[in-house]
Amino acid sequence: MRSVGVEEEFLLVDPESGAPQAVAETVLAQAEDAHGLEKELQQEQLEVATRPTTTMDELSAEIRARRGAASEQARAAGVAIAALATSPLPVDPSLSAGRRYRRVANEFGLTAQEQLTCGCHVHVGVDSDEEGVAVLDRIRPWLATLTALSANSPFWQGHESGYSSYRSLVWGRWPSAGPVETFGSPERYHAQVTAMLATDTLLDEGMLYFDARLSHRYPTVEVRVADVCLDVADAVLVAALARALVETEARAWRAGEPPSPATVGVLRLASWRAAKSGVQGQLVHPLTWKPKPAEAVCEVLVEHVREALADTGDLAMVQQAMGDLLERGGGAGTQREILAGTGDLRSVVAHAAARTLAPEGDVKG
Repeated sequence: MRSVGVEEEFLLVDPESGAPQAVAETVLAQAEDAHGLEKELQQEQLEVATRPTTTMDELSAEIRARRGAASEQARAAGVAIAALATSPLPVDPSLSAGRRYRRVANEFGLTAQEQLTCGCHVHVGVDSDEEGVAVLDRIRPWLATLTALSANSPFWQGHESGYSSYRSLVWGRWPSAGPVETFGSPERYHAQVTAMLATDTLLDEGMLYFDARLSHRYPTVEVRVADVCLDVADAVLVAALARALVETEARAWRAGEPPSPATVGVLRLASWRAAKSGVQGQLVHPLTWKPKPAEAVCEVLVEHVREALADTGDLAMVQQAMGDLLERGGGAGTQREILAGTGDLRSVVAHAAARTLAPEGDVKG
């Protein structure tokens, strides 16, 4: 069974006003054991990483434990964590200290200054670079659906953005972000990385912001398209689907099945549509490339990875979690519902902060 782990980024917010607070360095400095807690680009956010696990029960417990530890450290600094992929309230972000972050700010200007976004990155174990690149080539059509399922950023700087995952649009400003072409071999993948770094546009390999990539730190495929999820159950769902995709496409590669010929242009349109609609509108079907209701596309994804989900015992959990998410409208739907009921974006943040740590039923699988 393949290992899976997640990295989640959270906003640090004032418990009363809901405004993001630039206190990440304070939070980390006071932590006696900062294992799993890291700073990010802006001081208004914090990253939390789980250990690798092999079951979804373990992953759910890890996510809850890491969120709890981050919340405890944040509370000691007078703030709360909120699983929001963008801030609903206006904010002027504060760049984190460090030479690398200064270089990012100097090189990328407003793209860096305005980049207060929180994602969820899923790491899935692979046996080799050869298997990893084969997987990257074959999962491309399905990644936009993961964006839609995780969409949790409808508001930006105090306004309705018109998107369910506005984080995806803001993230797309980076020069290396988005879908990529097929590589065909590890040699071609690494040659592409070398060529991109040789342009002197990116600071280092860490700035290769492909939708999915080979991790430069771990023996994993890193799927990077998801917003941070409001609910733990949604994060587990995205991770379970990401692992099933990796396993499904590794099996396809071993069986000699070629990757989809989908072009980067079409993949970009599918990604944009996923960011726009979330799970409450039309998505681009990953096999026909025609518009279909989000629920139908999500069902096609589950069917595509059904065998891998069944083999890990995750199928029933994924079906239940998917149904629950579609009924709620995901994180974006929840945020909009809170605003409609209260008329106050501060209430959206307060609800998110509470829900980030809300107890839920056990995730089976």
